Amino acid sequence: MRNFLGIIFIVLSSTVSLAQTQLEYKLEKNAVFTVKQNAEQTITQELDGASHILTNKINGILEFKVLEVRDTTYKIALKFKDLNLNMSSSIQGELMDVHAKEVDESNMQSQIFHSLLNHPVNIILSKTGDIIEVKGGDNLVAKMAEASGLEDQFSLNMMKKSLEKEFGSEALSNSYKQMTFIYPSKKVKLEDTWKNQYLGKLQANNTWTLKAISADTVNLIGTADVIMNVTEAATAMHLKGTQKTNITTNAITGFIKKMTVEGTSKGSSSMTQMQDQEIPTTIASFTSYELIPNLNEPINN
Repeated sequence: MRNFLGIIFIVLSSTVSLAQTQLEYKLEKNAVFTVKQNAEQTITQELDGASHILTNKINGILEFKVLEVRDTTYKIALKFKDLNLNMSSSIQGELMDVHAKEVDESNMQSQIFHSLLNHPVNIILSKTGDIIEVKGGDNLVAKMAEASGLEDQFSLNMMKKSLEKEFGSEALSNSYKQMTFIYPSKKVKLEDTWKNQYLGKLQANNTWTLKAISADTVNLIGTADVIMNVTEAATAMHLKGTQKTNITTNAITGFIKKMTVEGTSKGSSSMTQMQDQEIPTTIASFTSYELIPNLNEPINN
């Protein structure tokens, strides 16, 4: 009977083991992944019964090239291949409309964002997708500030400080970790959950669930409680909310095929010119990432 029970235990253990899998990035040197990003953010402020709606739209193309494969990490070159930004206000109309590829020498914003294209920064990516380090963000910021055409050192330094908040090494790490840091550190099976955390302007405490797995694809669902704390020289914003993420990845490489992130946060914002009066504020956002054919390869319709 003991031997019989022992055999059953071994069989059951093997079955459980086979049902578990290690979700992680499995990248090869020189592999290139091109991702199209679309994002829309709507900021609604309410004051004395009136609304001000600010809409930000961003779309771009990112290229990830694997430079080195290490024991537990990958060295990857990240480039912006295209970037378009549009900002509009329900009160003031269009505030910004920049197409980075279509440089306008009379437009400072156009020149700044054009200089961003095809300038690589290197990231160290763990197998779980955590971004361990970013190198080159400071050089990118310096290049963008120089492209502004500003000549006096004080204005250049102010420009660099502003750009660092979005394109410095730390900012890029926090921003793109939200796209890559999706995997657990241990083996999981269907419906298992795991947690991780993002920091930066948007702090998120994430819970991930493995919903489906096949020979080709993996489907993950993420939910998160988020906190947004942004403090600038003249404005501040403090909000809390939730976020939902749906991801389909390649089961072989671990790299995303499609990803959507939808969130809503509520709180308040304030401006120095309004004596820091708290203004009820809501932010609704939707971001998608999609793997597309590499730009140097033909696109099959």
